[in-house]
Amino acid sequence: MSIRRILICEGDSQISKRYREVLEGNGYWVQESPDIAEAIRLATKQTFHLCLWGYQDSEGLNKLQSFRAERPGCAVVVLGSENSPSSIVNLMRAGASDFWDSNQEIAGLLTVIEENLGRIISTPPDLSQNEFSIPQFVGRHPKILEIFQLIMSIKDTDSNVLITGESGTGKEVVARAIHDLSPRKKLPLIAVNCGAIPATLLESELFGHMKGAFTGATQNRIGRFQLAGQGTLFLDEISDLSLDLQSKILRAIQQKVYEPVGSAHSLYLNARIIAASNQNLETAVGEKRFREDLYYRLNVIPINIPPLRDRKSDIPLLVKAFTDKFASQYAREVTGVSEDSLRILMQYHWPGNIRELENLIERVVILKRDKGIIDVKDLPIEHFKRVTLDRYISSVSLPDNGLDLNDAINDFENELIIQALQKTQGNKNKAAYLLNLNRTTLVEKLKRKGLKLAC
Repeated sequence: MSIRRILICEGDSQISKRYREVLEGNGYWVQESPDIAEAIRLATKQTFHLCLWGYQDSEGLNKLQSFRAERPGCAVVVLGSENSPSSIVNLMRAGASDFWDSNQEIAGLLTVIEENLGRIISTPPDLSQNEFSIPQFVGRHPKILEIFQLIMSIKDTDSNVLITGESGTGKEVVARAIHDLSPRKKLPLIAVNCGAIPATLLESELFGHMKGAFTGATQNRIGRFQLAGQGTLFLDEISDLSLDLQSKILRAIQQKVYEPVGSAHSLYLNARIIAASNQNLETAVGEKRFREDLYYRLNVIPINIPPLRDRKSDIPLLVKAFTDKFASQYAREVTGVSEDSLRILMQYHWPGNIRELENLIERVVILKRDKGIIDVKDLPIEHFKRVTLDRYISSVSLPDNGLDLNDAINDFENELIIQALQKTQGNKNKAAYLLNLNRTTLVEKLKRKGLKLAC
């Protein structure tokens, strides 16, 4: 991973030193500047990926704009204790990427830094430096690195693996990575989606059946257990199995034998078993919906994949990987994603996780007819109708001396309107759609508030 360079612009030397020690202890390259003018000068001579900005007075806001003019690609996280909505709005308008309340524990600052570094499309970690050699599984979030390391540590074993995570997080990708790195990599990987096959057919699908075993069984059929041979059998959504079938699979795993439906002869199970579920199997066990003995038999090596909303710093990497993939596949000259587009992608909740992101990028690449980067106008507005201002909302708290609620609500409404116009390139029809307003209502608000999109 390339070194991330951070500039600390903070007048208090003790505070600056404290930040520097923490950041350097976490592998960042850090330089300090106690003076705003010096920080701007440094920005003209060196490359920084992020600046921690400790100034919030009016002069500091003006200088912040100068700094961003010198380094538009550098994220700026403002540090301070003044976290009223109006102050935060002013900081964002001056060019701040984010705000961090300096009264909070400093551990939270590291999360804010990583999230903002993840949004910088021009300086993503080098994907070629993948020491784990799993090209399908993209990511550098700490939880993903733990999964990489776990996969590498079990690559020479035959232990059963249970992969859990929400739908679309990449459970089958992890299963394939485990198989491809194992001694069985030249043998079949047979995947079965237990939730997609009717329960009445699933036993036959897994174990096979003999001719005449039931109505419609006109010939012998080889099941997935047998097809897997000495390779890997991936049982996806295993929580959807009936209790009766769970007991039969438990016997097959424990005793390494099973019988096709209608057969009196046993077959040997030689495949490695990898199972996956988007449900909490411990809860299912407690509710008697899943056999406890099967759960522990499968859960020898547990792997939990975090949802995309918990690893948003990986979104730039994933977007780049999918953009490159589909640009090549569909012969489109798409070279990347704009910073504004990436900001929208970073703010979205992604209920469908990586699968949803991949499908969206494929759609955008296919429909984009002009060359160059994916811009805001290329994104399907209806997809992001429910986007919330995560960074803004999470930064707001009630000051000890209180605030004027009406002013705060007005500031928040103004910011939403401004961002809607920015995302739609000033198109009032589309902005009104994003805000779920009639166009006339939006126009009236713009006139009454005196708001307009800065050029």
